[in-house]
Amino acid sequence: MTKRPDSDQLKFAKKKTSLDWGNSHNEGVVSPDHVAHANVLVLHPHHKSRPSAKANATSFLRTPQARLEEAVSLCQALELNVVRSILISLSRLIPATYMGRGKLLEMADIISLENIELVIFDCELTPGQQRNIERLLKIKVIDRTGLILEIFGERAQTKEGVLQVELAHLTYQKSRLVRSWTHLERQRGGFGFLGGPGESQIESDRRMIGDRISRIGKQLDEVSKTRALHRTGRKKSEFPVVAMVGYTNAGKSTLFNYLTGADVMAEDMLFATLDPTMREIELANGRKAILSYTVGFISALPTELVAAFKATLEEVVEADLILHVRDISHPDTEAQKDDVMSILLSLGLENGPACPIHEVWSKIDLLDDEQRLIIENLASFKQNVSLLSAVTGEGCDQFRIALNDTLAEGMEILKIAYAHNQGAAVSWMYKHSEVIDREDTENETILKARVDAKLLGRIKKDPTLIGKIIS
Repeated sequence: MTKRPDSDQLKFAKKKTSLDWGNSHNEGVVSPDHVAHANVLVLHPHHKSRPSAKANATSFLRTPQARLEEAVSLCQALELNVVRSILISLSRLIPATYMGRGKLLEMADIISLENIELVIFDCELTPGQQRNIERLLKIKVIDRTGLILEIFGERAQTKEGVLQVELAHLTYQKSRLVRSWTHLERQRGGFGFLGGPGESQIESDRRMIGDRISRIGKQLDEVSKTRALHRTGRKKSEFPVVAMVGYTNAGKSTLFNYLTGADVMAEDMLFATLDPTMREIELANGRKAILSYTVGFISALPTELVAAFKATLEEVVEADLILHVRDISHPDTEAQKDDVMSILLSLGLENGPACPIHEVWSKIDLLDDEQRLIIENLASFKQNVSLLSAVTGEGCDQFRIALNDTLAEGMEILKIAYAHNQGAAVSWMYKHSEVIDREDTENETILKARVDAKLLGRIKKDPTLIGKIIS
């Protein structure tokens, strides 16, 4: 016989919010009301001979210990108290519970002894696996995807960010709705005693979530249109747009603040910032650009988040130049690079002439002398690479020059003569192009300026901006 839930359980079962931990309210499962500072057990299951079939290619480049440490850092970003973190070596994957029952019972003993309130699996669990593990351990369980979604839920500040995170949450939860108790089995349909059984509660929940997903999708479509209008406006300003991307905690926020004088949150924490920010920066020779900063990437970034943040990530695709910020002091920097590039490729972005990528090897102040010598030698054989420390400022001035040179590739050099009464046109050229020489004569002012194709087209279309093009 199925145990009848008490009134408190019934209320909890009916409460389904977008930020519940996994939202699978099973009988006997402990779900702490306040997750911050909860005692947590972190598990990273890995195969002895091969990675999980669901793991991406960069899993080969990381040790299991490094992946476990990253999972612990994700928990710390939510202020969870990681009591134990354990590597679990698996000879094979169990379809029903991911790992064997004996290993799970070992974890149950640790849960009891350490007063654990939440178990986090650093892998992707199916809804059935998550439910079965919870029933066996009698404690709340979430996987890596659920954990990252919770962090994004904590970090989102703007209306757009909240909508994007909620869409990702709902998409993730839709497949994880399960019957918790028999009272959720059916709603009565029709009138009086003649009405047949109506839709089940789970079907009702799925329909409600589907409706909410549809509404949020329409709102985000409007966001995409608004962003497209903003991009059109920026293109008219003739300032190039530089998009900053990179692995989470690679030093993007610190560099962004250094270059723009902004006050974006910069902490030694995964996903310290989430909402996109744009600021004007000054390059060499007084030239200006717009620097776009967005969310950091991570290995196994949930597909729900990539889809939900499409409107934000479009800023990267439409940029004139991409700055790929890498923590060069991190032992997994190459694997992190591959993770970032795979996400960029999933957005339809290719590293070609239309969208050049300039790598920024940051945090060089954390390298010892031997490491630094190796990194400097390696960088000397590469193009479009800058070494710097945004904390100490070392290399930042050279980086501005390199950034200006990269943006100047493919530009034309024009020699234009202006009459002395065309002061406004001369001023406009100084603001929107790189003036590399000026000659003032008795009758005219001659500017030698470097311009890109967009600017050249506008100059030719607007007679007020043109003096006399000499060459």
